[in-house]
Amino acid sequence: MNFQQLRIVRETVRRGFNLTAVGNALFTSQSGVSKHIKDLEDEIGLELFVRRGKRLLGLTEPGKEVAAMVERMLLDATNIKRLAEQYASADSGQLTVATTHTQARYALPQVVTAFKRAYPRVHLKLHQGSPAEIVQMLLDGEADIGIATEAIADIPDLVSFPYYSWRHIVVVPVGHPLAEMEKPALADVAEYPIITYHEGITGRARIDNTFAAAGLAPEIVMSALDADVIKSYVELGLGVGIIAPMAFDPARDIHLVRLETDAPLFAENVSRIAARRGQYLRGFAYRFMEFASPELTEERVIASLAVDASTIV
Repeated sequence: MNFQQLRIVRETVRRGFNLTAVGNALFTSQSGVSKHIKDLEDEIGLELFVRRGKRLLGLTEPGKEVAAMVERMLLDATNIKRLAEQYASADSGQLTVATTHTQARYALPQVVTAFKRAYPRVHLKLHQGSPAEIVQMLLDGEADIGIATEAIADIPDLVSFPYYSWRHIVVVPVGHPLAEMEKPALADVAEYPIITYHEGITGRARIDNTFAAAGLAPEIVMSALDADVIKSYVELGLGVGIIAPMAFDPARDIHLVRLETDAPLFAENVSRIAARRGQYLRGFAYRFMEFASPELTEERVIASLAVDASTIV
């Protein structure tokens, strides 16, 4: 048994049992992948995969247990390397943070600035993606920390912590009829075409649920990943914008007006910081979390990573 065989088992599961994709991912041939799998099965005396001819269709029952063990073994092998790096050079290396555009653009600049001042020799890699992509990067070990509003709170293999809470706001062009109203209500907003985020990102589900709960069916005429794009088309008069509050800057967005209301129109969202359970984090990763939220001390995060997922708040 060797690490290449274990990597092939893990990658075969991740790539949906497509051996060509496994070979491409691990820079080897499809025949080489097949041979490694067969050699491992012969060595341990178990068939790990369900087959139809030369095709792999899934995992056998013992294969499922072995795949889980392989994940733990390879995770621990990576942890050993990271532990060695930590002791060899505590203030240099690479930290990969997977996050959404909204977090990277509006929530993290001050955090990143403080971190880079404290750790100038650490290469900080910000990877922007959807919440689903962020989750997958964390689970695959491609990211150390994930930050998003959706998805990461419900994954058993991830530990997540509240970062900050926020509510969507409504922005309109200067001179828009809603801007002339003293305290517009949700029903007033629903009278106009809406421009907001794509489904599945930046709290879009809460926007939809808020309108539905009020019995309203607004016309969503455009959706985008980026608040800056949303604001651009709102400025052009194509619709009313619903965005995250940190994306609005009165000094910069001089052609837009943020609506003032008696009470918040939308439900609260909570953006969260997450890490993979069982993954060894370098000391500077804990410091990044603490820069983001002072309550996330290294001691607290380490303790949470070590307990059952159902106990995480």
